[in-house]
Amino acid sequence: MADLTTTYMGLKLRNPVIVGSSSMMQTLQGFKDAENAGAGAVVMKSLFEEQIRAEIGDVDEITTQAHPEEYNYLISELEMQYGADKYIELIRAAKKEISIPLIASINCTSPKWWVQYAKQIESAGADALELNISLMPSNLYKTSLEIEKMYYDIVAEARKATSLPLAVKIGPYFTGMGVVARELCERGADALVLFNRFYQFDIDIDKMEIKGANWFSHPNEMNLPLRWISILAGRIKCDLSATTGIHDAEGVIKQLLAGATTVQVVSTLFLNKFGQIDKILQGVTEWMEKHGFRTIDEFRGKLSQAKHPTPEVFERLQYIKALVGIE
Repeated sequence: MADLTTTYMGLKLRNPVIVGSSSMMQTLQGFKDAENAGAGAVVMKSLFEEQIRAEIGDVDEITTQAHPEEYNYLISELEMQYGADKYIELIRAAKKEISIPLIASINCTSPKWWVQYAKQIESAGADALELNISLMPSNLYKTSLEIEKMYYDIVAEARKATSLPLAVKIGPYFTGMGVVARELCERGADALVLFNRFYQFDIDIDKMEIKGANWFSHPNEMNLPLRWISILAGRIKCDLSATTGIHDAEGVIKQLLAGATTVQVVSTLFLNKFGQIDKILQGVTEWMEKHGFRTIDEFRGKLSQAKHPTPEVFERLQYIKALVGIE
């Protein structure tokens, strides 16, 4: 029988499939449903920090960068604090009811508000903390170095504030992704979650209005985290958790072969319900048995750059293969 157990940020998981942060993970019943369906761990719906600015221009700047869930929190500082209190209560209640690891999540854009919440989350009993840093680089006057520094400052402050295992969920918009990934790990991150999926929008040409689009990810979107996990695995001092576009067992297997420690699923559960977790796990088990793998460690990262016989030309070879395939 294939053994699916794995270790993520020092936490023992019965399998690498984590239910990612979403509205499904904001109630005790949601946590129980995920556990009963077979999930290895759960990430709570994010606690968002936003400051309401006095000037409309500042608020507009925030909302262009924010995840859609953040709009619910752009009300007042008092309501933010109330939300934090309820969040802490939910952690305490969940730790009495579920046995799989519970990972709290803070969606942050600066260190100012949430550091105190990190301490409360730790004291409430969360097993780890995921920092969901939603900084869309849309500001025309911020350089790449300034944006990267904001990430580094957030992680450094979080590391000072809590001893919990710390995952950092980031987007793909960096000039030097490899450098940023290495720096985040060296500054205190125990894992990187690749990648944050920013709000998708469309335009209604009849009403001439902006509208939401593509709320759920598509399996094609998995290629971006797949590439970067294959490049980073075994070369930085962090675990890697893959997210976005992972809908089935094949997607999970691909990410593990690339070097992912865990995978996070959300959209496929909205589309197929929690029973999809069992189907994914069965598919991974059958594939492992077919190929003679007893544990995930036996094949994790098998197709990563670090394990390629000529790692220095790994990326170039993939590029050439892609073009030759098209032509």
